[in-house]
Amino acid sequence: MTEDEANSTHVVDGTVLGNTQYVAQLIQARLGAEIFRIETAEPMPLDHDTLIEQSIREQEENARPELKALVTDLSAFDTVFIGYPIWNYLLPSPMDTFLDQHDFTGKNIVLFSTHGGNGLADTVETITDRLAGASVNQDGFTISRDDMDQAESEVGSWLDGLA
Repeated sequence: MTEDEANSTHVVDGTVLGNTQYVAQLIQARLGAEIFRIETAEPMPLDHDTLIEQSIREQEENARPELKALVTDLSAFDTVFIGYPIWNYLLPSPMDTFLDQHDFTGKNIVLFSTHGGNGLADTVETITDRLAGASVNQDGFTISRDDMDQAESEVGSWLDGLA
């Protein structure tokens, strides 16, 4: 992997996980929650520069990349944690597809993100506007790719603060 690709991953017990995937698994383990991985039908580029170029192009075109699968039945859940990386200061376009293709009306939404220096950017506001029928918690969690070694304790502290 290039340095940029390595920065987007975290190794746990010899297994390479994406940073957002790792945070999602920490939340899952702590809460006993179900997990759903949002993946595009066409694989995303692994090269960081190519990924950012694609992301910018998709944002400019208001693209909605096809997803591999959708959540079968959101009605079983009152609270939904939604996690995503920040790409070029924005919500990745696959997340736009995910938000468009699911009904979050009446749900409690809790956001978390991973980033390379942008924090949550404007994504809490973006998602709150997009999911007008849901209650979006404004205290989203975010962690820099440079702080992934502290993710377990930081996620735990954040979850404790939500209770």
